[in-house]
Amino acid sequence: MTAALAIIRRRALRWALNGAASLALLYILVPMIFVVWLAFFRQEIPSFPPEGYSLKWFAAILDQRKFVDGFRLSFEVGVLATLIGLALGVPAALSVVRFEFPLRTPLASLLLMPLIVPGVVLGTAMYVFHVEAENALDVDVLGTFYALVAGHTVIVIPWVVRLVAASLAGVDRSTEEAAQNLGANAWVTFWRITLPAIRPGIVAGALFGFVTSFGNLEMSLFLVGPGRTTLPIVILQYLEWKIDPTIAAVSVVQILLIAGAMLITDRYVKLARVV
Repeated sequence: MTAALAIIRRRALRWALNGAASLALLYILVPMIFVVWLAFFRQEIPSFPPEGYSLKWFAAILDQRKFVDGFRLSFEVGVLATLIGLALGVPAALSVVRFEFPLRTPLASLLLMPLIVPGVVLGTAMYVFHVEAENALDVDVLGTFYALVAGHTVIVIPWVVRLVAASLAGVDRSTEEAAQNLGANAWVTFWRITLPAIRPGIVAGALFGFVTSFGNLEMSLFLVGPGRTTLPIVILQYLEWKIDPTIAAVSVVQILLIAGAMLITDRYVKLARVV
């Protein structure tokens, strides 16, 4: 009898956990489903039920030059910020995981801080820093393309550090030690042994860092200069004056691009190993 009650209790707990997970997934997916549905409405003013379906709003994206320019700027900033974030984040992850030194724990926490600090606070801090740097160096900093890239690099680095550190935690140090015992120096050991082992973390960090940069709004609002608008800012400005399925179509394109990138990445690097 006791064994039967235990089985029933485990089944009830499993059903409760599965139900909670399903509700959470539904809560996340419902807004996305409505956005995708709205992108195919034929009428300009959204209403339910729809009067019909059309693909004209996807063609309307190309007619709006600001969407194209915003996409290009967001893509360029995201790529550069991701490359710089990798160049800084991978060595930082190696340092905090592999070496013992004073203030190691506070440094590890500091590297992840941009994931915790609200975007508005981080954007304000970067804006003030750029103002002070411009006054100190007597050069144009605020509102420049490179200042925007520098700001986005700050939010890319935590993803790289976190995911590369997770990959490093699963690397068997004995393999590296064996390579060094056979005559490989530190660089050869890293290039031949460590780097292939942490490649999933590097690729995942680059992917999530790029997605975070590409979709960032709060910091970009503080750092963009005259004549420069990233795609999230273009969407926000468009919604201030007009509401039609064009915005939904833009969102669907973003969803497809990000989903495609994740599927292709997962095909060659199993993201579940580090995420």
